Amino acid sequence: MQHKIGTHDEWLAARKKLLVKEKELTHARDALAAERRALPWVKVDKNYVFDSVKGKVSLADLFETRSQLMIYHFMYLPEWNAGCTGCSFLCDHVDAARRHFEHNDLSFAAVSRTPLDKIEAYKKRMGWSFNWVSSLNSDFNYDFHVSWTKEELAAGPVDYNFRPQKLSIEDMHGESMFYKDKDGTIYHTYSSFERAGEEIAATYRFLDLAPLGRNEGPDGSMTKWMRRHDEYDN
Repeated sequence: MQHKIGTHDEWLAARKKLLVKEKELTHARDALAAERRALPWVKVDKNYVFDSVKGKVSLADLFETRSQLMIYHFMYLPEWNAGCTGCSFLCDHVDAARRHFEHNDLSFAAVSRTPLDKIEAYKKRMGWSFNWVSSLNSDFNYDFHVSWTKEELAAGPVDYNFRPQKLSIEDMHGESMFYKDKDGTIYHTYSSFERAGEEIAATYRFLDLAPLGRNEGPDGSMTKWMRRHDEYDN
């Protein structure tokens, strides 16, 4: 691999110059997070019900004892025999983190439009312990713009990531945040899609610090190296 080689003094000068930009980015991220929290909240009026190992549970139940809830819209179509590789990669990061954020008033649940038995089998295969429920008999995925009918896809662009897009798959991924007031009222506060999920995939943060970066394909695809964690050669 061809790369510029320099002296320590040259490296130090370039590193200090980069540090200025890194600090600017840190401050910009802080400001963006504050702006995100300032978004208006939208009251959730529909009573969403999901299938879980505990039976039927509501959106309110997913908060458990906390006032905040993160939903991960996990791609897992009913006809698939395994969950999405990219969603699996992201969810490998959840259990370790949730042991911390649960103590700061945030609950987590994955939601997929697939039968519960498939969810439970795949969850066992992956060794995950976070809450994961089925929205197969619910409007939840459709209302939050991560699922569409075959007819909707065939008719033309659908709304994904806040813009019309021509998609060929019925389910996509994303993250949605909710707040539950003391009187039980639930509000939708934020949703993100596409590459926004990278923010909670710490593997990327490690790779972004490494000399060769993410080692992605020429199209920016992560499929060059990424596998489900039980599918790597060693």
